Amino acid sequence: MWLNPEEVLLKNALKLWVTEKSNKFFLLQRRRGHGDSAGKISGLLVGALDTVLDSNARVSPFRILHQVPGSQVSWVIASGAAVEEVNKHWDWLLRNLLPSLSVFDSKDDLSGFVTGKVKGLIAEEVRGRQAAQEDDPEKFREALLRFELHFGLPSSEKLVTHHSCCCWKGRVPRQGWLYLSINHLAFYSFLLGKEVKLVVPWAEVTRLERVSTGLMADMVRVSTRQRQRHFSMFLNLEEVFGVMGQLADIALRRLLDSGGLELDQVLQKPARITKRVLEQQALREYVLALFRLPRGERLHEVALCSVWTPHARCHTAGTLYTTDNYLCFSSREEGHCILIIPLSEVLSIEKAESTSLLPNPVILSVRSKKAFQLIELQDRDELVDGLSVRLRALQWKLSMFRQSSRGKRSLSNPAPYYTFYYDTVCSDKEEIEQALRNTVNTEALMTAFQHSQPASNTPNSKSLEQGKERLWEEHFLEYGRGVHMFRTEKIQKLVAMGIPESLRGELWMTFSDACSDVVSHQDYYAGLVKDSMGYSSLATEEIERDLHRSLPDHPAFQNATGIAALRRVLTAYAHRNPKIGYCQSMNILASVLLLYIKEEDAFWLLVAVCERMLPDYFNRRVIGAQVDQSVFEELIRERLPELAEHIPDLSPLSSISLSWFLTLFVSVLPFRSAVCVVDCFFYHGIKAIFQLGLAVLEANAMQLCASPDDGSALMILTGFLDNIRNDEEVSTQPSSSLPGEVPDASSPAIGHTQITDLINDSYEKFGDLTVRQVERLRCGHRIQVLQAHEDTTKENALRVVTPDVSITPENLSCVYDLFKTEHFINLYWGDGSTSQALQHHDLGRPYVEQYRVDRAQFKSLYRLLAPWLCGLHTDTVAHRTFTLLDQDRDNLITFREFAGWLDTLYSEDLNVKIRLLYRLHIPPALTESEEEPSPMKSPLISTNRPLYLPNGKVKEMEDYQEQLKQMLKDLAKEKEKDVEKPLPLMNQREFIQFCKTLYSMFHEEPGDSKLFQAIATVTSLVLQIGEVGHRSSCSGSGVGCEDGAEPIVEGEGLSQQDHPVFSTKEEEEEEEGTKMSYLSPTESEWTMSYAQILASLLTEQVLVNFFEKPVDLSAKLAEAKVKQYHERAGLLVLQQGTS
Repeated sequence: MWLNPEEVLLKNALKLWVTEKSNKFFLLQRRRGHGDSAGKISGLLVGALDTVLDSNARVSPFRILHQVPGSQVSWVIASGAAVEEVNKHWDWLLRNLLPSLSVFDSKDDLSGFVTGKVKGLIAEEVRGRQAAQEDDPEKFREALLRFELHFGLPSSEKLVTHHSCCCWKGRVPRQGWLYLSINHLAFYSFLLGKEVKLVVPWAEVTRLERVSTGLMADMVRVSTRQRQRHFSMFLNLEEVFGVMGQLADIALRRLLDSGGLELDQVLQKPARITKRVLEQQALREYVLALFRLPRGERLHEVALCSVWTPHARCHTAGTLYTTDNYLCFSSREEGHCILIIPLSEVLSIEKAESTSLLPNPVILSVRSKKAFQLIELQDRDELVDGLSVRLRALQWKLSMFRQSSRGKRSLSNPAPYYTFYYDTVCSDKEEIEQALRNTVNTEALMTAFQHSQPASNTPNSKSLEQGKERLWEEHFLEYGRGVHMFRTEKIQKLVAMGIPESLRGELWMTFSDACSDVVSHQDYYAGLVKDSMGYSSLATEEIERDLHRSLPDHPAFQNATGIAALRRVLTAYAHRNPKIGYCQSMNILASVLLLYIKEEDAFWLLVAVCERMLPDYFNRRVIGAQVDQSVFEELIRERLPELAEHIPDLSPLSSISLSWFLTLFVSVLPFRSAVCVVDCFFYHGIKAIFQLGLAVLEANAMQLCASPDDGSALMILTGFLDNIRNDEEVSTQPSSSLPGEVPDASSPAIGHTQITDLINDSYEKFGDLTVRQVERLRCGHRIQVLQAHEDTTKENALRVVTPDVSITPENLSCVYDLFKTEHFINLYWGDGSTSQALQHHDLGRPYVEQYRVDRAQFKSLYRLLAPWLCGLHTDTVAHRTFTLLDQDRDNLITFREFAGWLDTLYSEDLNVKIRLLYRLHIPPALTESEEEPSPMKSPLISTNRPLYLPNGKVKEMEDYQEQLKQMLKDLAKEKEKDVEKPLPLMNQREFIQFCKTLYSMFHEEPGDSKLFQAIATVTSLVLQIGEVGHRSSCSGSGVGCEDGAEPIVEGEGLSQQDHPVFSTKEEEEEEEGTKMSYLSPTESEWTMSYAQILASLLTEQVLVNFFEKPVDLSAKLAEAKVKQYHERAGLLVLQQGTS
């Protein structure tokens, strides 16, 4: 394969390579030891070395070098694992490049032509690989070339798809091409000589909508924080809008909440994202949501087929989906007939003989001695082969697990799961409590506390229960029992009636398929309990705080048994999934589960709820719940338009309904009514909660429209929910949901709503809501929720930083945006070598530290925002500035540190600015080992070198020295009053660097000659001050200074070139003899203080004016915003081209 040209100094270092072919400009070499039949010792050693190296360090056995006659440097331009591959490249070079190389006279031109050609071949290969994944490779290749040409983004900015469309500017449409890449939306138009370009990062998109206006019936509106853009006239608007939503959603989850939201492994690697991958991912997410499968399941096959349904006495047409561990079938009409078969339940998959009535049949046999027949399968053989391979692998895995489990049980102590005790000395009551803590329940809590529920012991309730049980038994006989039962509209009606107490736990486990987890993870929960109990963390502290708030009115949680079981389940889950840990409302859900199923089953059911059925609900920011609240608001506007018209701002209703979603109505409904809602949730998923929420609002729509404020709306909904009753409660407990509570005779009679009526009403009016619609809405609203969190992060960061700086709030907001964009640019196009801290948005850090930049990113911002650049010396100064700001030495700086630095440059007075410059030229900013990237050389000078001053001014200078000494004394007194820590003294090397920086700062100024003269004068004064101080220290310490040396030499004037600091090396050598005559072998290096340098600078008004001249930060920020993106992109293009 072609390689980015890499220099090689020795063509055959250590004789590791053997030249096979060569000419004047190219060499084809073979690795010694590869292909040698003689078996020489050198070849064997090299072969052994290549064998033991890992795959990353292993060297290809063949390579091609480009050489320039007369040069010791060669370039590796191609390599290969096989001689056929490298010979193909060699032939191409001889045929296409070699004839044209003789025309070059310059070696640099020759090597530049060859390396450029090879890089072009690599880029063409990359385009070809991307294009090969598309339906029309040639068309996509052309679009990719246009995309790179028009926008100049790095090659790592992967184009996903492109479409012809119109972009509207006011009422004027511009026809062009819309390019959708992994990080950006880009549009290009060229009509009538006018070119239009726009690039919008997905990270800035706050909303994507399909809208209708007076101009067009169907448009896509892309909203950012600054403006809105409209696109129309797509050939397939539905497809384009879906891809845009996916790309924006993926980018925001990857950039803004990486690690916090579930994101498929494929999507975490942007280079692998294609249009086909997005289509597959959309289908996969739909399948996972429809059948509520584990999030890690991969979708393998999708096939149209028909399944024999015994209850209907016919074949039902639909789609078969196969994943790692499941076969799932859905009828053409979503929800009409659903079948879920775990592979762990399958015994065999057989192909039957095909007939005209039963084409391509497949028979699946399951452990419950049932068989399922599928017909009309396309590509039946491939599908059955793939299923058989996965089935055998799963059966082998389960058999090995069972053998391992049996071995562990035979060696383990048959005592309780664990024996940890919190206290060494316990009273009898405490011992009982400790025993309860350490005893895992093997039955549901409701079994032990059934007698405490009066409503469940009445004859009426018993007869109702028996009637429900009889209906369910009949259903099992006809539709099957277990996970692989047929799920039809009939079972929906049974669930709406309320599942009988005796079957509730079993059916919850069946509907969620948590029972498969229990079977495949035997003893897993026991091990978790043993490992987690006694372990202290923030999650366990929160769990302990909430234990007694979980269904406090239920008898099961008014004693130690229920509390201990709840503690174990929640603590075990926090130990299993530390990313979630513990979140409020998990305690309420776990409490309900423990009432109806045994403890281990409750744990796995909680896993199913948190990780599958309510994804992203239970994290630190409850993003999933907020997304569903946003979806709920849109459903209200769509399904209840009159209510939405009377209440334009639906956020108060959304706040009220948040607990409905987080606790599945358990916290707002009477308990026996709430468990009926939980029944519907386990059968229908989150769709049931949406439907029921809409039904509750519709039932109270008139009152809500008439309510004067949010508090009244809350009271209306709370009162309505409090008076929803189960059929069993209406006759036994008419006005109270709590056992033993006596109704107030003086209170007016309150009408009750039966929960079954409300559920049936929700199915009848809102049952057409589909899983596909919910998933599509979630994708769009997740963008809004994440951006709202970003706005909150920014507001809090600015609130923290604003008191510490004098920058206006508007400018500080712009600084934050530039800082954040720089962080994102590195994520877009970085080479992956950045630190882990920059690759993830750490939401656990303080607001001002959530976005950080490294040294390279800071240098980019420095060039954009620094008021004084230093020409070729800018990179050096930026390097030192970063070192100074990086106080915790983690090679990262935060927004607070960056804003403080910028505030010093733009808002502080002269003294603070000079102090910052001084600190940049002493440790730790300036180090002894600093590599000087600037081409400016550092001349070595002596402090005793004669100062060149005009003739006749020696006495005047001596008088001036006395004035400077007095000034320094005054400054020293003022410094004592300063609370800041005194700055270290500056030595000779550091002073040279300080002068170089000042000189570089004035290089591009209009009045640079005056500034150069001023800095030369100041430098002379500082050197003179240092000389005086040094001589004083010499005499005070008894070290004699040489006599007879005249410190002042006549001269005609002082210029930049005459000044010792800026003199060249050649001038230094010419004066070496003169310089040495003034050096004393015993004297030490002189030093200079900040106060002395400041005093010297204050003597030159030109310098004072320069540092005090106001700089318009607003204009600088506006310019930086325009330049930042494309300059950084261009820089990265150059870096990638030279890498």
